[in-house]
Amino acid sequence: MAEVGRAAVRDPGELLPGGFWEAVAVWLEKPQVANKRLCGVRLEARRRAALPWVSPRGRRPNAGPELEEPGAAGRGPRPPEGGPGRGPEESRHRRQQGEGPGEAAAAPLLVEGPGQPDKAGAGEGDFSAWDLDSLWDDFSRSLAGGSHELLAFLTGARAGSQPEAPSELDVVLRTVIPKTSPLCPLAAPRREVVVQDVLNGTVTFLPLEEDDKGNVKVDTNNVYQIRLSGSKEEWFISILIFCPERWHSDGTVYPKPAWLGEELLARLARWSVGSKKSGFKSTLSLISIIEYSKTYRALKEKHKDMVKVWPEVTDPEKFVYEDVAIAAYLLILWEEERAELGLTAKQSFVDLGCGNGLLVHILSAEGHPGRGIDVRRRKIWDVYGPQTCLEEGAITPSDETLFPDVDWVIGNHSDELTPWIPVIAARSHYSCRFFVLPCCFFDFVGKYARRQSRKTQYREYLDFVTEVGLACGFHVQEDCLRIPSTKRVCLIGKRRTYPPTGEAPMEEQRARYINSRRGRPVSPPGREPPRPPPRAAVARAGRPHGRQALAAGAAGLWLSGFRPREKAERVRNCAALPRDFVDQVVLQVGHLLLDAERPCAASAPGGSLKAWNRGGSLSLADVASELDGETLRRLKRECGGLQTLLKNNHQVFEVRSGRVHLRDWREERLRKQRQPEARRRLFSEAFKTRLCWFFSHHPDGCALPSDCCPFAHGPEELRPAQTPRRKQVL
Repeated sequence: MAEVGRAAVRDPGELLPGGFWEAVAVWLEKPQVANKRLCGVRLEARRRAALPWVSPRGRRPNAGPELEEPGAAGRGPRPPEGGPGRGPEESRHRRQQGEGPGEAAAAPLLVEGPGQPDKAGAGEGDFSAWDLDSLWDDFSRSLAGGSHELLAFLTGARAGSQPEAPSELDVVLRTVIPKTSPLCPLAAPRREVVVQDVLNGTVTFLPLEEDDKGNVKVDTNNVYQIRLSGSKEEWFISILIFCPERWHSDGTVYPKPAWLGEELLARLARWSVGSKKSGFKSTLSLISIIEYSKTYRALKEKHKDMVKVWPEVTDPEKFVYEDVAIAAYLLILWEEERAELGLTAKQSFVDLGCGNGLLVHILSAEGHPGRGIDVRRRKIWDVYGPQTCLEEGAITPSDETLFPDVDWVIGNHSDELTPWIPVIAARSHYSCRFFVLPCCFFDFVGKYARRQSRKTQYREYLDFVTEVGLACGFHVQEDCLRIPSTKRVCLIGKRRTYPPTGEAPMEEQRARYINSRRGRPVSPPGREPPRPPPRAAVARAGRPHGRQALAAGAAGLWLSGFRPREKAERVRNCAALPRDFVDQVVLQVGHLLLDAERPCAASAPGGSLKAWNRGGSLSLADVASELDGETLRRLKRECGGLQTLLKNNHQVFEVRSGRVHLRDWREERLRKQRQPEARRRLFSEAFKTRLCWFFSHHPDGCALPSDCCPFAHGPEELRPAQTPRRKQVL
């Protein structure tokens, strides 16, 4: 045994030991956060267990039936009730019959229904998650039979002084999946058993190996442990390796010991006192990560040239690879759904608020019939070709926006349509499912209003959309996508909570819920509920849904007040204001700041003293009070108003903590010199492409000489702006 790293942790607010276990949970469930060479993990099974107790001299004491059955010589220790002695068949039977809260920890994770094997355990290798019981039973026998050194390593602090009875352990079976790259083929996933001993503050990682005959056992070469020790005054986190001389580093799943003792240890120490549970699911928890990795790599290679021809003003790399990742997720989700339901035809779809339409293009190219609808046509639509069906039109939730001919309704950053996606899917037909990726926060009508300060706005909004799905009769699942976005949690409704015969009462429940979001009271129990919208009556009368349901008009609307996005997107960041109006406001605010403080001596770049008026500082409220009413009304119609206009004029102003200052470019020049080379290169490309405001309007001129100022001191110094260079796509 060797300690490869030890870190002292200062606990500022009694966060330990709870924070330590939160940090361990990150390394257990999301190891790619620390090790970028990992694609992720799949938690396959979890159970409660106990280690056999061996005396310091190596003799097994007579501890009664808790550890050894009479007449069971040679069979190893008898585990406690509900522990590793249960075989897979008995465990499965008990799970089908229903277990108590304490026994439920032994059941596999991520199982959607009782008695159904976990997909990851059964589909991503030969070793099933249901074999964890027998595997742990065999491992316990080997520990009691002679592996006393490994047993002492597992028990940690108990190696010197044994307790009267073994403590309860939390045993997790997980699959670690390496990341792929164009130069590295997909490496085989590695399974390991993780043993968490909360009482003694240790978590031990036991890799598994399989011989030629298919027998699986623990590989003692790469066993390591994370340990918390100390007290309220002083805490230490250590990383230990069981056999350092036999440690084999593959560079991905099992890095070098130095990485464990330095990089991982530093992250664990930081997470222990600075991180909290995110409240979100693990990344890609509902699909096979291995299949996702393969599909994503193939789609990225197929559509990477789209970055070169991207005609929109948005960042091509972000939007292309984000839609590639979403498409890969949906393709694997739908592939597993076909296997589960025994389907052969590929699922159809409609993407509401499809935007650039790339997701529709990729899914259609992979053989899924579907279309996208958006209020505004994009330039990129012309690139896809006629095989990609994209429609321009506004979507107003009504009897005319139902889709009885599609299997899935998709809302990918669908803005004001986001809460309506589950409703549209539920009312289209009983077998329709939905996938929604919320971004902006909208209610059924207008912006979403926060109601709970204890949650983040994002978490609260996700809970609201989940609530909508439940009210519409869906079992709603949540997953976290691997996309370059801060809003990457998706919600999925695949199954209904009611049989097809319960459509009529469920429709009444939907109507009551939607009306309640407008402040209308929900009918108390026993009273007649509000009359459902016309679509429910149309459905019960057997008339067709969709565009043939009603001839249009206000009678088919589900809720008054909904407004779709405008066809012409308004620019409200002050960029569309006339140049002369902006120049007038900038000049007026500049003079206000110059008059706020008299000129003072300031050091010139050459070392001499030069009186250059840096001006004073004014609050935004003080600046606004000096502007006329018409100017303020014009600015208030823009997002951000006065503050946005001042920040847009970065050359002249600096806004900090609600106060406005004139920018001193002598200080900015020193900051630029300390920036990375790539940032300095971009700065040099914009050199002398605009006139210097201070040279033209400041009473003392510019504080920098002409050769040092990034702006032109007169029209003769101006040079044309360069077109931004895009990153090269390999």
